Amino acid sequence: MQTFEDYQRLTKQAIAIIEDEQDLIANLANISALLNMNLKDINWVGFYLLKDSQLVLGPFQGNVACVRIALDKGVCGRAFSTNSIQRIADVHIFPGHIACDAASRSEIVLPINYQGQTVAVLDIDSPLLNRFNEIDEQGLQYLVEEIQNQLSF
Repeated sequence: MQTFEDYQRLTKQAIAIIEDEQDLIANLANISALLNMNLKDINWVGFYLLKDSQLVLGPFQGNVACVRIALDKGVCGRAFSTNSIQRIADVHIFPGHIACDAASRSEIVLPINYQGQTVAVLDIDSPLLNRFNEIDEQGLQYLVEEIQNQLSF
């Protein structure tokens, strides 16, 4: 499993990749690739962006995914609508879970804010039960807090 120091290193790499690029989609694509290459035991990582009062699939790494998610549905919808991190040990017991990939067993979703508004989420799935722990949550929160200041939505 990752240490907080691993997440600090990933965050520095992510910032180095995006600091001179203004294109949001290019930056999110590279961040999802960076996370996919460095996080163990995950099967999907990507972003959902707010468009027309719903979450719409953005850059990701993994299997084909759900394209649109209502703001009050699933783990992503809850993270977005409550502006809070959702760390789910077993997605199959989460009320209203949206099963885009039947192989996913646990999930962590982090809201991304821009100018005081929630505008997107970072979604990471794992085929393992209880894959994400407190260190993952803190490390990914640190990453999101640092990159959201670099991105232009």
